[in-house]
Amino acid sequence: MIELKAITEDNFLDAFDLKLAPGQEAFVSHPIRSLAQAYVYREQCQPFGIYSDGKMVGYVMVIYDCDVPEYDVWHMMIDESMQGRGYGGAALDRVIDYIRTKPFGSSNRIALTCSKENPAARKLYEKKGFRATGVEDEDEIELVLMLE
Repeated sequence: MIELKAITEDNFLDAFDLKLAPGQEAFVSHPIRSLAQAYVYREQCQPFGIYSDGKMVGYVMVIYDCDVPEYDVWHMMIDESMQGRGYGGAALDRVIDYIRTKPFGSSNRIALTCSKENPAARKLYEKKGFRATGVEDEDEIELVLMLE
């Protein structure tokens, strides 16, 4: 069973030890960079470790964009040694459940971006109900899920 646990002083080093598969650095920032962003946006975001059976297998951050307003999913990644086991999809389900609680503000819009060169991630997001908006920024496309 996959669960999300807030990144704290007790587990942030585990996040630093997560590894991306070769070539994935072009698609997602490592948790070290993401946690620096989490500090800057600490009033409107929550970084999580993705856990399976008590072990951190990945990382994701949820941030609330007050200007839109919307929830954004940033930097989701699964450790290279744990990929291909369904953890990404299960983690995304937990992220959506968390956002449904509206921890930072009222919005039913969840957005994320995906590299045009990462069809596996796009397929996962679309399977969960995210749809391309037509908004593109360089090599990334925006996908959005509207909660009911």
